[in-house]
Amino acid sequence: MIPFGLRSPVTGEPLHHDTPHSLREGRKGPRWPVVDGIPFLRVDRDDLVREALGHLDKGAPGHALELLLADQDEWWTGPKPDPAALRDLVRDLKYVSLREAVERLAWGRVGDYFVHRWTDPTYLAGLALLEAHWNAPVCVFELACGIGHYLRDLQGRGVKVAGGDVVFAKLWVARHWVVGQRAQLVCFDAASPCWPIEGSPVDLVVCHDAFYFMKDKQGILDNLRRTAGDEGWLAVSHIHNRARAGFSAGHAVSSVEIEEFFPDGLVYDDAELTAALVAARAPAPADPSSLQEVEAFSVVCGPGMRPAPRALEDGLTLPPDGTILRLNPLYQPTPEGDYAIAWPSDRYAAEYGPRATYPLRSPGPETVEAGPATAERARRREFVALPERW
Repeated sequence: MIPFGLRSPVTGEPLHHDTPHSLREGRKGPRWPVVDGIPFLRVDRDDLVREALGHLDKGAPGHALELLLADQDEWWTGPKPDPAALRDLVRDLKYVSLREAVERLAWGRVGDYFVHRWTDPTYLAGLALLEAHWNAPVCVFELACGIGHYLRDLQGRGVKVAGGDVVFAKLWVARHWVVGQRAQLVCFDAASPCWPIEGSPVDLVVCHDAFYFMKDKQGILDNLRRTAGDEGWLAVSHIHNRARAGFSAGHAVSSVEIEEFFPDGLVYDDAELTAALVAARAPAPADPSSLQEVEAFSVVCGPGMRPAPRALEDGLTLPPDGTILRLNPLYQPTPEGDYAIAWPSDRYAAEYGPRATYPLRSPGPETVEAGPATAERARRREFVALPERW
C-alpha cells in the first residue's frame, strides 16, 4: 500500500490515527471514521461521521459499516438499500459474488455499469488513452475510481495504486472484490475545501468517466495537476460533450471549454481511442475545434506524459500472457445452440451497444489463456479477465 499521509478535508491539517478505527486532527481536533482501512473524509456529513464513530468506539464496526454503505452521492436518484440486505451483505462478505454485492447495495443500472465495465467501449477508451502515452509510472492516483476497475489493471502491471471516491460503498466493494488490500483507498469529496491527499507522491493522476459530473471543474483540475506535481501527467477520459445528448447526469462541457481547461493537452475523440485499440494502432489526437459533435472527449496533459501516442499492441489494453480469460458474460446461449448478446437493460444496450467491440458470433470455449493466439479476441473483449469472485 502507498503510505499517503492524509489531511483534513476541511482545514488541510495533517491527520493521524488516534485509534485503529479513527483519524484525528491534532490532539483534540475533529475525528474521522476508518472502516476496513478506508478513511471516510466526506464533508457535510457531520451526523453520519458522529454516528459511525459512536458505533466504532463501542466496538460495533459492523453497524458503522452498514451506515457508511448506505451513503450516496448527490446525483443518486435510486432507492436506498434495504438495511436487512446490507446486514446480510456484511455478514456473508466472504461468500458473496460481486454481482450479488451490487444487487444487495441496490445500485440498479449503476450496478449493471460496474459489473460489465471491463468490456464496455468507454472503459477500453480509457485503457487506450493510458497505453498510448504510457511511460512506466511508479505510483498512480485515480479520482472517482468507483470499484477500482482501472486500479486493478494498473496494479496487475506492478504499479502502486491509490484511489478516491465520494461513495464509500464503491471503495468498499473495490477493497473486497477488485483490488484487495494493497491499494490505498480514501472516501472524500472532490470539491472539499482541502484535498486530503495533497502532497502525496504521485506521478500519474487519472480520472475516467467522471470529470463531467464535477461542478467546479477548474478548481478540481487544479488539484489534479497539483497531485501530479511538476513531473507527472494527467489522463482524463470520457468527458461528455454538451453538444451531444447523452445518457448520464452531470455537467457536460463543450469543445471550446476542453481547449480552455487543457491548453497543454492532447485531445481525442473517445470513440477514436476504442477503435484504435481494436485495430492495434496508435490513436490520432485532434484539434478540439474538429470534435464539436463527438460524444465524449479524452485528454492527456502534463510534463511527464509520453508526448506522441504509440501503437496499442500490448500493455494495459491486453491482459498479461497466461491470464485465464472468461467468455464475455454478455454472451448467452440461445435455444438454437448459438450465442446472442444479452444486454442487462435497454438503456445499457442503447448507451454501449452501438460501439461494442465484441462481434455477435459463436464465441467458442468458456475460458482461454491470454497469449498471442488469443490476443485479438481479448482485445475485442470477446474474452475478459474478470475478478475471481465476479
